[in-house]
Parts: sequence; C-alpha cells; structure tokens
Amino acid sequence: MATVRLEYVAPWWTYWLHNFPHFSFIFQSVDNTFKPEEASYQESLIILACIGAVGLGLSLLVLAAYLVCVCCCRKDMDEDTKRPSSRCVTWAAVVTGLIICSAVGVGFYGNSETNDGVYQLTYSLSSANHTLGGINNLVSGSVGNVETGLKLHLERLDEIFSTKPEYLKALTFMQLMVNNVIRELTALPDMSKADVDLSAIADHTAFVEYYRWLTYLLLLILDLVICLALCLGMAKQSRWLLITVMAFVTLSLILSWASLGAGTATAVGTSDFCVSPDKFIVNQTTDILSADVAHYYLFCSPNLPNPFQQSLTICQRSLTTMQIQIQGLLQFSVPIFPTAERDLLGIQRLLNSTEFSVHQLTALLDCRGLHKDYVDALMGVCYDGVEGLLYLSLFSLLAACALSVMLCATFRVWTRMGSRSAQSDPIIPLHTACTALLQSVNARPLRFPLCNVCPPRRALTGTKSTMT
Repeated sequence: MATVRLEYVAPWWTYWLHNFPHFSFIFQSVDNTFKPEEASYQESLIILACIGAVGLGLSLLVLAAYLVCVCCCRKDMDEDTKRPSSRCVTWAAVVTGLIICSAVGVGFYGNSETNDGVYQLTYSLSSANHTLGGINNLVSGSVGNVETGLKLHLERLDEIFSTKPEYLKALTFMQLMVNNVIRELTALPDMSKADVDLSAIADHTAFVEYYRWLTYLLLLILDLVICLALCLGMAKQSRWLLITVMAFVTLSLILSWASLGAGTATAVGTSDFCVSPDKFIVNQTTDILSADVAHYYLFCSPNLPNPFQQSLTICQRSLTTMQIQIQGLLQFSVPIFPTAERDLLGIQRLLNSTEFSVHQLTALLDCRGLHKDYVDALMGVCYDGVEGLLYLSLFSLLAACALSVMLCATFRVWTRMGSRSAQSDPIIPLHTACTALLQSVNARPLRFPLCNVCPPRRALTGTKSTMT
C-alpha cells in the first residue's frame, strides 16, 4: 500500500509579509532572506517594530491637539446646542466601545490560533527529539553490547577452542563481523547535539509562548473592563470613575501600539523563515549532519536514497552471518567442549537483541517519521501561528484607534460634567413638579392617584381636598 508523502507549501500571507520592505538603521535596503544572526536583518525587524512607536506618537499628537482645542476654544452655548453635542459625544463613546469589544473578539481568536500553532511546533519538536533520542540509545546500546558482551564471550571461546584450529578460524571470522558492526554503527551521525538543541528550543519556545499568551489575555481583559467601566461612569455621572477610565485607556493605548509593533515584526520575521525554511535548516545543521542527510529528511523524496541504508545492510548481514556461525558451533563444538555452551548461548542472545535493535534503528532512521514532524512544525508556525499574529495585529490596530477616539470622547464627557456642576440650570424638584401638575387639574374628584411619590394634595395646596 503506497504511503502519501507530506509536503509543505507556504501560505499566501507569508509571501505577502515576506515582501514587506526591510531597511537598516541607515535606511538602506536589506535582503529579506531569513538570517537572524546578521545585524542588518535584526535592524530591519527593529525598524518594523518601531511602527508601533510611530503610531503611538501620532495618536498622542492628535490627542494633544484635541485637548488644546477643547481647552482653548470652549464657548458658551445655549441649551439647544448643548444637547445634540452631548448626544454625539455619548454615541461616539458607545460606538468606540462596541468597536473595542469586536476587536477583543478578534484578539481572542488570534491569541488562540497563535497558541495552537506554537503548541503544534513544540509538540513536533518534542516528537523529533524523542526519535533522535531513540536513535542515540539504540546506537549506543548496540555498540556497547557488541564491544563488551560479544568480545568477552569470544575471548573465552578462544581459550576453550585453543586446541581446535577450525573453531578458532570460525571465531576469527566472527571477530571480523563484530568489527564490521562496530564500524558501521559508529559511522552513523551522532544525534546527541541535535537532541539537546531540539529539547532546548522546545522548552524555551514553550516558556516564551506562555507569557506571550498571558500578556495578550490580560490586555484583552483590560479592554473589556475599560468598556464596562466607561458605561458605568457615564450612567452614574461619576467624574472620578471617568478619570480612572481615562488613565487605563491611556495605558491600554500604549500597550496596544506596542503589541502592534511586536506582532508585526514577529509576523514578518516568521514569514521570512516560512518562505524558504529548507535552506535555513540546511545551513544551520552543517556542523551536525551532511548535506545529503539533511536533504533526505527535509524532502523525503522516493528519488533520494537513504544515506544509512548501506551501513544498516552491512550490520544486518554481519549479524546474520554470526548467527549461522553460532548455530554451527552449537551443533558441532558443544559435544566436544561442553563448557563452551554457556558462552555460545550468551553470544546468541546478544546477537538476537542486537539484531532487533538494528531493525528498530532502521525504522527510526527512515525519513517519514522525522519528515512528518518537520512538516507538522512548519504547518503550526506558518499557518496557525502567522495567521494568529495577523489577527492579533488587527486587534491591536482597531483597539488603538478606538481607544484614541474613546479617550477624546471620555475627556469631552468629563469636561461637560464639570461645566454642568459649575453652571447648571436650576432643576425643578420632583414634588414641585407634582404640585404644578395637580394644580392644573380641575377640582373634580379623581378615582386614582396621579403619582405615588407625590405628597397628598391637601398638604401641597394647603386647602382641604375632597379626593377620594
């Protein structure tokens, strides 16, 4: 049954982000190839991160201009002009609150997508780390069994068969097979360095992702609390609550622009990697793996031969040959040398276990397992991860713009509340309004009271009432 080979195709949004202009600190164009070790490439990502600082500066400049206009251009307006303006300010605050709530929903989705992508990356790295660790254990265990166990038994048999040249010749041939197995196993690449690097990368990535996810979660909750506090402050007409809301809106505005810059730089850098990950990985593994081994696992094409197949075949043939020799010695030498049976059976057990380990090693060294982990990691980072970063960037942009408008509207409401408390029109008390209403009614008896909260008509008018 034919197996379907997994292939990775970079999504369109990674190409779009990859084509973003890259500039150094001196505004020279930088190659957008993913080279995190080069200073010029790091400078280009820092420039992209400064987009948030530019947006924050523009927002603060607009807010400062608005505050100056409000403070310096206030004019006395009549009540007819105040009411529509107050309604506009109120509706502006409500609409911006709804926009922020929608942006928070986008942010929750983007945060979840990014977390899923990073989790898939760490899971794939852990799986590849487990595979490489299994390869190292099998190679070291097989070499240890052959070097210590087989050689020790062969030395004892050499003493026992010292009077039989034909048996000694068989032992010499087996010693040659043992050397072949040791040579081919030690020729396999040492995966211990890759094992340690993958484990460290997975742990560090999981650590950073946890605090990134928690930071965005707190920022999303802060925006929701701001919207609720603004509604409560406008409903209660509380000046101190509005002042508190303005302080937290300013804090959230700064955090939103900062998250936009960090998210943009991270998304562009990750997209640069996702466009051509094979080239970067081959360059990074030159000290550990040869180019043919790296290409074998990265592409896993049927046209690419297994670079370890020859070594594994020699090991299997050598072990099979030794099994045949041991069967012959057990059949012919044990009746003459009974003491040799224990060492011959010991060699047979070691050969069985070593042969089983070589079969497991053949399965682990096949490209399909590690290639699947590689493709899963790329899918998690370049699909879910970058897509989540785009949604988070959209949340940050919407939230920053809406928070700027909300800050202006909240300040306008606060100033109107202050002017209303300083110069407010006389407000007619409730009992006075009820008195006027009752005086306008004819003196005929009423079958039901007009207002439950009004005092009796007799007390209000000072005359005797005939109300029933």
